[in-house]
Amino acid sequence: MDSSFLNADIHIILNDICCGAGHVDDLFPFFLRHAKQIFPMLDCMDDLRKISDLRLPPNWYPEARAIQRRIVFHAGPTNSGKTHHAIQRYLAAKSGIYCGPLKLLAHEIFQKSNDASVPCDLVTGEERVLVDQEGRQAAHVACTVEMCSVTTPYEVAVIDEIQMIKDPARGWAWTRALLGLSAEEVHICGEAAAIDLVTELMYSTGEEVEVRNYKRLTPITVLDYALESLDNLRPGDCIVCFNKNDIYSLSRQIEARGLECAVIYGSLPPGTKLTQAKKFNDPDDPCKILVATDAIGMGLNLSIKRIIFNSLIKPSINEKGEKEMDAITTSQALQISGRAGRFSSVFKEGEVTTMHRDDLVLLKEILNRSVPPIETAGLHPTAEQIEMFAYHLPDATLSNLIDIFVSLSQVDGLYFVCNVDDFKFLADMIQHIPLNLRVRYVFCTAPINKKQPFVCTSLLKFARQFSRNEPLTFDWLCRHTNWPLVPPKNIKDLVHLEAVHDVFDLYLWLSYRFMDMFPDASLVRDIQKELDNIIQIGVRNITTLIRASQATSVSGAIAVPDDFPLQRTEVNDRMLNLEDLPAANQGQFSSATKVPGQKRIRGSKALGYRPAEVKSNMKSQRQGSLAAKLVREGLLTQEMLKQLEREWQVHHNNNGNFPTGKRDDQNGSKGTGNKK
Repeated sequence: MDSSFLNADIHIILNDICCGAGHVDDLFPFFLRHAKQIFPMLDCMDDLRKISDLRLPPNWYPEARAIQRRIVFHAGPTNSGKTHHAIQRYLAAKSGIYCGPLKLLAHEIFQKSNDASVPCDLVTGEERVLVDQEGRQAAHVACTVEMCSVTTPYEVAVIDEIQMIKDPARGWAWTRALLGLSAEEVHICGEAAAIDLVTELMYSTGEEVEVRNYKRLTPITVLDYALESLDNLRPGDCIVCFNKNDIYSLSRQIEARGLECAVIYGSLPPGTKLTQAKKFNDPDDPCKILVATDAIGMGLNLSIKRIIFNSLIKPSINEKGEKEMDAITTSQALQISGRAGRFSSVFKEGEVTTMHRDDLVLLKEILNRSVPPIETAGLHPTAEQIEMFAYHLPDATLSNLIDIFVSLSQVDGLYFVCNVDDFKFLADMIQHIPLNLRVRYVFCTAPINKKQPFVCTSLLKFARQFSRNEPLTFDWLCRHTNWPLVPPKNIKDLVHLEAVHDVFDLYLWLSYRFMDMFPDASLVRDIQKELDNIIQIGVRNITTLIRASQATSVSGAIAVPDDFPLQRTEVNDRMLNLEDLPAANQGQFSSATKVPGQKRIRGSKALGYRPAEVKSNMKSQRQGSLAAKLVREGLLTQEMLKQLEREWQVHHNNNGNFPTGKRDDQNGSKGTGNKK
């Protein structure tokens, strides 16, 4: 009442309340006025709810709803021929579209189709290839799933790897293709776990699903013994790791044994991956060992005899966008294991095992599980929906518009809204740059890894240059990336070259959306091919790069981006409780004779994992030794730790001294410089 800043009308209301002539409820209109200033959407909540109503996605695609489509689901494990049968129908059709999860897969179908004298175009986010010399579109097109047209009519459509419809980030693209492709026949390929969901989604469109089940063409065996030592490697072996540091460490140790190895991981350019795959597959090449991440799970044809899991713990992003360290899923284990003994390779029978004996029991448990059915399909707000939101909320930032949309969105039980954290990260990053909403939205959907600082900085510079209406020329890009570049001298250089390749990809991606502002796509594609060759030189000499990196590093750790987190001694404080599982669930796996080997406490146990057991001493382990702390923080891997231990022992043995402070196992007394 003593405030001089109070509006007269509120002052009168408060005075009436104090005098007993009014009620506190009389303040509500003033509160509501204030709330609408803070939350403008309150004025148009009904309109916003209608815009963000995602309960009937089939209605978004009138062209597909105008025809009665025939839906065929080709279900089966890897190497069962399911995709082959769908592609044969695609090639026989008058017109067709192939939708795959990777550029490599789209390129493979593009090549296969044209080799079969079926003219086919290629469409990916970064590339358009028209086979007709006059620029007319071919009747067939192979594309990445995000790039498929839902307005062009086709006779046959093929949607590959349909199980990715559940992917927290990209699932919306498979949902869009499944509901929206305007094709007389839609052939879906993938895991049987997606059959029920696809059937339900098609029930909502009034379309029936014909299911064709396939079995694996070649047998695959889970061995009863682990590799345990790199000395036991043999031609056709592939060691699968889930972080780059393990790849670097293992490739160096393999070559130290006089063996050549190929290296494949996710951030390598497609051309480098194909070159490494060709090197490994070539029967006349001395390279007979492959070290790779789960990037080999799809998109590459490899002649692998035996898959060896270096670890079963993999970093992942959950539906909330949080990073987790957890055991691989049954679906992931089957996808990777299925790369061994493929029908088209020289090895007609495949084998699967682990590097460490302690992991073998867990691997068998994982593989013997049935794959849980997929229950929901991803959705993502469209540019049109966000524009309608912006009309009602003109002062809201794009990041806030997305937040409000997701919070108000309504989905039924068959769908979920995909994770938008990456979108919001880019929206916040370029918020201060003056761009219209549609342009801003496109920039935020750019497929970049937000954990690569150089790529994010490049996107920021691209947006700033765009906002000034200054075209991003070839010369400008060369100055920004310091082109021309030289072969890498160490791992840090190699990682930077991979980031520059991603920047060129980003330029090409934007050039197809803003041709006038990114005018030099052909020149950029030329230097990107040159860069691919430079990266290939680095990968061929990867052990030399590793030695150079370790020589300049005090700790011996290799500096790499954190998108490949190192193994930890605990799994996000949340241990799995794996129960005994029936062995009959996966008939494609059989057992082999056990070969005895030296026991080591490594693998999952080194990561703090115990099958079917929840550990109670997690806290004490987290507060344990310096070595464990360094492993947790990503400065050491288990392999590096073992190597340091061996070198330390050799050093002290050569000096004739046994290190002091070592506890005697017999009596608990401390050593005092006794000779070993």
